[in-house]
Amino acid sequence: MDLGKICIVLVRPEESRNIGSACRALANNDIADLRIVGKKSDYKDGAVRTLALHAADIWESARFFRSITDATADCTLSAGTTRRRGKNRKGKLLLPEEFAAKAADISGERNGGTVAAVFGNERTGLTDEELAECTLGVTIPSSESFASLNLSHAVQIICYALFREKRAGMAGYTPLPLSRIDKTVSIIADNLQKIGFFSVTGRRDMEHFWRAILSRASLSEGEAKYMEKIFTKAAGLASKNKINNQIKIKHN
Repeated sequence: MDLGKICIVLVRPEESRNIGSACRALANNDIADLRIVGKKSDYKDGAVRTLALHAADIWESARFFRSITDATADCTLSAGTTRRRGKNRKGKLLLPEEFAAKAADISGERNGGTVAAVFGNERTGLTDEELAECTLGVTIPSSESFASLNLSHAVQIICYALFREKRAGMAGYTPLPLSRIDKTVSIIADNLQKIGFFSVTGRRDMEHFWRAILSRASLSEGEAKYMEKIFTKAAGLASKNKINNQIKIKHN
């Protein structure tokens, strides 16, 4: 996936602030190519910039066109977003994730084509005629009782799907290898040993138990350290209580 080969096309947006919010959505997801079907003079520059915040450069570099066909002339694929199905709508509507996978294949190093995601205006969405200018349709599943999405929210969802496809395989954290888990298991066993948890035998079985449990848990580094602190503190408190009890007995 080359996010530099992704463009977002807004068709006749009515609200300047929505354009600003859309700019921010693009910036959140490393997409910079904004195209608008309409005239720049129709929009309030200040309102756009207020909502764009630090993504105003996307608004500044946005290009304006007379039609979807003109806006997507250099694209290999153009996907029109729609929530409505019908005989005049594009046959199979892709989900955002399916569209992102297709966009990755087209925009990747092997093909290097540009892909457009096209959004209709806030009130009507894309008309049948406008959707016909696109090569496929994309839909964002939402509640049947309230299916309409804010324009900038729809842009954010599609952009995020593309961003995640670019970062496929990225995890929120790195699970620990067994060598690191063994350190945590050793600390747990050492502290259990200190409080007399093991009589003569049993430590090895306990270590096997914790190793199996923790490896299946896919711990993060932070979780492992927190668990180590729990057992270390518990052993410290147990030792302190033992000493206090011995003192009490001696004074009695």
